[in-house]
Amino acid sequence: MRSKIHWFFVMFMFVNTSSLSAVESLTWEQCVSETRQAHPDLYSAQALLQQTEADKQITEGLQLPKINLSLSSFQNGTSGLGSSAVTSYALSAHQLLYDGHKTSNQISSNAEAVKAAQYNYSIVSSNIRFSLRSAFTQLLKAQDLVGLTLEIAERRQKNVRLISLRYQGGREHIGSLRQAEADLAQAQFEVSQAKRGLVLAQTNLASALGRDTCQTINVQGSFKTSDSNERKPDLVQLAKNNPLFQQLDTRIIAARFDLDAARSTFSPDLYLTSSVGRSFPDRWPFDALDWNAGITVSVPIYEGGSGKARVAKARAYLSQQNAQEKSGYLQLFNILEQSWKGFQDARQLVDVQKKFLDAAIARSTIANAQYSNGLISFNDWVIIENNLVSAKKNYLNAEADMLIAEAQWIQAKGGGLDGQQE
Repeated sequence: MRSKIHWFFVMFMFVNTSSLSAVESLTWEQCVSETRQAHPDLYSAQALLQQTEADKQITEGLQLPKINLSLSSFQNGTSGLGSSAVTSYALSAHQLLYDGHKTSNQISSNAEAVKAAQYNYSIVSSNIRFSLRSAFTQLLKAQDLVGLTLEIAERRQKNVRLISLRYQGGREHIGSLRQAEADLAQAQFEVSQAKRGLVLAQTNLASALGRDTCQTINVQGSFKTSDSNERKPDLVQLAKNNPLFQQLDTRIIAARFDLDAARSTFSPDLYLTSSVGRSFPDRWPFDALDWNAGITVSVPIYEGGSGKARVAKARAYLSQQNAQEKSGYLQLFNILEQSWKGFQDARQLVDVQKKFLDAAIARSTIANAQYSNGLISFNDWVIIENNLVSAKKNYLNAEADMLIAEAQWIQAKGGGLDGQQE
């Protein structure tokens, strides 16, 4: 049956795309490779990661020496007494020696932010993979559906011819003929509907690939799952390995460093400072330089309560992150439980629908022979024919639903375009 459906689809594609120069054919692996290179959401996630890495470098720069070169020249004088030019230059430097570990805590917090951005990239990749797999499956289904509806329409056309002959011979009434014609009209409508659905599925896949233009696409694949394990895995461990949970965990660690940094604002800041330069009129001597070196200590005494407020804010933010991690874990566990059930239900339903299809084909073969010999009525025969049509559609839907359920299960585990967690 599958080979016949594909034969009808190939004939349809040949007739309806003969005016096009080429039809692009993609495998699942090709779709994944292209999406990795072209999807804008991945570029956005990568840019966010680069921002957090830059923030970390900026904070690390606070621990390094700061060197400044200044040069100035100006005129001063008194009215009626003339004026003189004063020129000065200076090279100054200062180095942070101690700030109560505030800067080191900020660096550690930024390092955790980098990890969170990396996990965010994995989350985005997982979501894109699900969208891509869903679009790929829908196009695969749409291709088969076109062939299936063409097959059904041809079968309905044969039924109309058969009923028409029986009506002309007085062996069937006009109601049976009208019913057969109505079934044919329904089948022809579903052919047109399937063709429009094919175009929509092609557009959706192009968007999932990250393309800004759509062309005729054909996908190659089968309705087979990559995960054949029927034994339930450890959902607790899967939830903790999910990049979303790990992102929440890194945010907690970063919030702890931020709290320590806020507490460090009450500590004194100790700097080593030095400078070398010269200030002189009219000319630039280099034989004598002014220099100084020393230690600067800054002790916060009163800031209007802003320091305590920052500590309170950081403590509240840490509490928020702890609560969000617990909430996120519960949601992930529920999603894993639901997606596992959905995947197993969908996989088992395919086997059930295959049995219904096999039974419908057998019943239809027998019923056709019985109806031709006048052993069953039109009403009984048409019911069996309709059951066969429904069984074919249900089996195709079940196969597509199984692939999408598998994609949801992989997404729940955090699997992305790189193939992790599959």
